[in-house]
Amino acid sequence: MTWADVVEVLARTAPVLLFLVAVTVLAEQADAAGVFDVAAREAAHLARGRTAALFALVVVLATATTVLLSLDTTAVLLTPVVLAMCAQLRLDPLPFAMATVWLANTTSLLLPVSNLTNLLAQRRLELGALEMAGRMWAPTLAALVVTTGVLWLLHRRRLRGRFQVVPGPRVGDRVLFGAASAGCLLFVVLVAVEVPPPAAAVAGALPVLAAFAVRRREALRWSLVPWKVVLAVAVLFVAVQAAGRAGLTELLAGLTGTGESPADLLRVAAAGAGAGNLVNNLPAYLALEPVAGSTDRLLALLVVVNAGPLVLLWGSLATVLWRERCRARGLTVGAGRFALHGLLLVPPVLLAATAALVATRPG
Repeated sequence: MTWADVVEVLARTAPVLLFLVAVTVLAEQADAAGVFDVAAREAAHLARGRTAALFALVVVLATATTVLLSLDTTAVLLTPVVLAMCAQLRLDPLPFAMATVWLANTTSLLLPVSNLTNLLAQRRLELGALEMAGRMWAPTLAALVVTTGVLWLLHRRRLRGRFQVVPGPRVGDRVLFGAASAGCLLFVVLVAVEVPPPAAAVAGALPVLAAFAVRRREALRWSLVPWKVVLAVAVLFVAVQAAGRAGLTELLAGLTGTGESPADLLRVAAAGAGAGNLVNNLPAYLALEPVAGSTDRLLALLVVVNAGPLVLLWGSLATVLWRERCRARGLTVGAGRFALHGLLLVPPVLLAATAALVATRPG
């Protein structure tokens, strides 16, 4: 690749990297202002002391925010709420944290805004939001049912019993709390009205940064910006593009075939799941898009690059964001444990979602 080629790849991926920086800064500042602690307290009140009901509420919230506001919104804004809630109620945070990251990925199939890969694919699909929902509602429902079932089977012992609702922490600075709450709400509203996610994240973060600059300047530090993650994602995009030009595209074409039978779509699923886990789902989609072909094959590819990269921690940008939010709240999920649980989830999810896509395709 020439330098011009590298610049072209980075220009295409710059919005993704900008979104990553802006939404991370917004989440860090909202957390510092106490927004997530207050949201967690209210969620606990809704469950009325029943752990299973609280888990069901998290499943509903994670699915709704993913479908309507993108999986990255779920990873960045809902994860801290869930972890703050578990800390307040002295519940094991692992089942709730895993629910947010799994559902963020597996239910991000329905609408263009639900996943950045969907936005990348929209120009090839030529489907509006309602048309895409008409094709993807069954795979989304299948993925939701399987994901919830596997979560319950793995963590059912931790989700039994009741908890005692305790008073949450008091808001220290009401001005910062109000500004951070308004920034999060602005971000959510802008995404809901289909403003591009990077622009929405920047618009939400700027007023929060301004409030902290006036009220708590020492909280503004360069470590808020996830430089390492940004560099890693940028390198992945360039590397995959270079590999494509060096023969990867031809290799993938041989692996995925060209047919549209259920077996052929499963071949696409296998290739997409493997590539998504190895190199991240966004560059994997860009590598596989040229060999996807028809609408059915492209939709099958979206199923697997969205729901499949849940074995390795770098498989999707949402998972990277989720892990950063977990670390910020004191929860460390090891790569081995994440991979083991992912291997139990990914095969049934992909089989169910792909079968649902085949069963409901027109004609």
